[in-house]
Amino acid sequence: MRSFEQIFDISADRHGGAQALEAKLLRPEPDVATLAEDRWLSLMTRCVFQAGFSWKVIETKWPGFEAAFDQFDVTKNAFMDDGKLDALLRDSQIVRNGAKIQTVRDNAAFLMELRQEGGAAKVFTDWPTSDFVGLLEMLKKRGSRLGGNSGQMVMRFAGRDGFVLSKDVTRRLIAEGVIDKPATSKTALRQVQAAFNSWQEQSGRSLMEISRVLALSCG
Repeated sequence: MRSFEQIFDISADRHGGAQALEAKLLRPEPDVATLAEDRWLSLMTRCVFQAGFSWKVIETKWPGFEAAFDQFDVTKNAFMDDGKLDALLRDSQIVRNGAKIQTVRDNAAFLMELRQEGGAAKVFTDWPTSDFVGLLEMLKKRGSRLGGNSGQMVMRFAGRDGFVLSKDVTRRLIAEGVIDKPATSKTALRQVQAAFNSWQEQSGRSLMEISRVLALSCG
């Protein structure tokens, strides 16, 4: 496995030098710890609906989603009745996918559960970065359709430090011998986490920056 500095140099060579590469890196948002509960539900819903679908269509329809789901008020959506669900299935403002619409109610209930643990923002941001895969596993188990890349993208869009195992990041991890195929098993994800932890210790950078450097070394 190459050092982070070596991978950074590969990325810099591909993207016009170190300064140009730095300008392309993503960094955690300092205000993520104060992100409101309704915004977490909005992000979860957006990522669920984007999975396997046109992101452009979801983006275009998003104001309609906000209206249809009461600005993602968590309590209202957690107690959504079957009549409201049926109405949403006929609502042309949104993408009318019944299974995905149901996740809004389920994930609202999940966020309500997190109130007993200090609230979503606290739980998600206090989780150790060195165990980001543990946070992803929790999202998969307790949330609805938040496994795989969906949970990773929720954290990315929120600005919470973490990595996204995109095709390019996965290609670099395979090239470095960290994994031999896309990481889906717990064992493979732990191997990925260990590699990121090592690169973070070497560089002092965020997981988000490291993830972006890895992606740009291939893409």
